[in-house]
Amino acid sequence: MTINLELSEKLAATVERTHLAAEHVLRPIARKYDLAEHEYPTELDDLAKLANDAEKAGATAEPAADKRSEASLVAVLAALEVSWGDLGLLLSMPGRGLGNAAIAAVATPEQLEKFAGVWAAMAITEPGAGSDSAAISTTATRDGDDYVINGEKIFVTAGSRADHVVVWATLDKSAGRAAIKSFVVPRDTAGLTVDRLEEKLGIKASDTAVLRFENVRVPAENLLGSPDIDVEKSFAGAMATFDNTRPVVAGMAVGVARAALEELRDVLADAGVEVDYDKPLASQHYAVSEYVRLEADVEAAYLLALRAAWMADNHIPNSKEASMAKAKAGRAVTDATTKAVELVGTLGFSEVMLLEKWARDAKILDIFEGTQQIQQLIIARRLLGKSSAELK
Repeated sequence: MTINLELSEKLAATVERTHLAAEHVLRPIARKYDLAEHEYPTELDDLAKLANDAEKAGATAEPAADKRSEASLVAVLAALEVSWGDLGLLLSMPGRGLGNAAIAAVATPEQLEKFAGVWAAMAITEPGAGSDSAAISTTATRDGDDYVINGEKIFVTAGSRADHVVVWATLDKSAGRAAIKSFVVPRDTAGLTVDRLEEKLGIKASDTAVLRFENVRVPAENLLGSPDIDVEKSFAGAMATFDNTRPVVAGMAVGVARAALEELRDVLADAGVEVDYDKPLASQHYAVSEYVRLEADVEAAYLLALRAAWMADNHIPNSKEASMAKAKAGRAVTDATTKAVELVGTLGFSEVMLLEKWARDAKILDIFEGTQQIQQLIIARRLLGKSSAELK
């Protein structure tokens, strides 16, 4: 099956609309909420409503005969454009939580209908688990028609704001990875508390919470997917979530990187340094050669993200490609934003420009949804045909 990475008219229109919202709504308030950590951006409520109305209108207008999904591509492109406006505000957008991607990845058709319209944070990381999602110790114990969840989760994006939380927990610690399942938990459920909100380096517009689960009771049907512990499939069901979210995070990284490179190019132009693609880089200013190198890296990350999303939309296994996109984009955005600050100099280091903010925001994109090292490990396993037990 061939892949065409040129955007269709429909996707191009989505990009244009989203970019306008990012430019006129998010970018102007980016510094405001960077300086007001933990203050809820009320401007997002109207924007989220407009986005939801547009999605409903698009779904209604979609011809019944057209069964080809572009949901993953739309998610990546939208994340890119909104992150160009502001990454922290994207992560605070009502109805656009990382938990929503988990629901989309593994929920049954009945669950997709039940949880349509919720805003779901995703609670995976634990104090003792780090990047190893398989080391989860939060438990979910069956009790009649319910599961009872106990444990602690850290670094939960929008954990204090979302109305639901997708929690990863184990049904049976002795069964290892295969027993890890995800549950949709309303945030107002008895026993679910917000212990604290983190003070962070970047993405300050987005709250990051520590959540505690003490005998939290949820209906059995809130377990996403199958409740069966299938040792053959092992961790595959839970990890399918990341195959959906990692290309989106790569899209976020490309958006932040593009913002920084656009600012850098404007500064260079004001200083009389123009980028000329027709001349050898060796004969141009050092800053131009660095700009072109960074631009090429970001473009490569963009194409990798599109490929991983396209594969997801076409039901082609994309675990390796999703990790490749995430790894490349995580490196590209940290390199692009840091180098932009360096080349601009003292202005880039000050709050006069947003460059220093983008450099702070960028680092999380190389960490969450799996660190750089975890992505490289996954890619190596897929290329070499090794299991997690064989290659650690």
